[in-house]
This record gives sequence, structure tokens and C-alpha cells, in this order.
Amino acid sequence: MKLKPLADRVILRMADAEEKTKSGIILTGSAKEKPQVAEVIEVGPGGVVDGKEIVMTVKIGDKVVTNKYSGTEIKIDDIEYVIVKQSDILAVVSE
Repeated sequence: MKLKPLADRVILRMADAEEKTKSGIILTGSAKEKPQVAEVIEVGPGGVVDGKEIVMTVKIGDKVVTNKYSGTEIKIDDIEYVIVKQSDILAVVSE
């Protein structure tokens, strides 16, 4: 199954939550913090949304930082994705 986002939506695959802290403490499932860094999997076409022209500035393969609790989570073929509006993406990560 393949997802194709509409309008200004972006499909992300979130990075895995940290299993242990920097000091080596192993975290349980409930103590793991939700990751904010994700990889862009698909990008909608943009267009006119709520009367405003939206130009998509992210592209497939970008690493991005999102709002902590934004988007709609969906699981397909045992892979978890998040669908967000482009405006919920705060930054593109570069190395």
C-alpha cells in the first residue's frame, strides 16, 4: 500500500525513540520521549489551501524537526508514519 498526501500534507517516518540516556540508563517504554526528528517519505503537491498559495519547501529524503505532538499517526505494513501539515515542520536538519 502506498500513501500519497494531499494539498500541504507531508508523510514522515519518525526516528526511533532513544533506548537509553547519555549516561547509560535504559529507558522503559513509558519513559521514552517521543522523537521530533523524522524523514520525509512523501510530499503533497501544495496549491491553494484556505485561500493561500502553499509552495512545498521540503522534499523526499529531508530530515526534519516537527512539533512534538502534531500530526496523525498511521501504521502500514508494521511501519509507523505521521501525516503533518507542512506548517507543523519547524526546521530541516542538515549535516
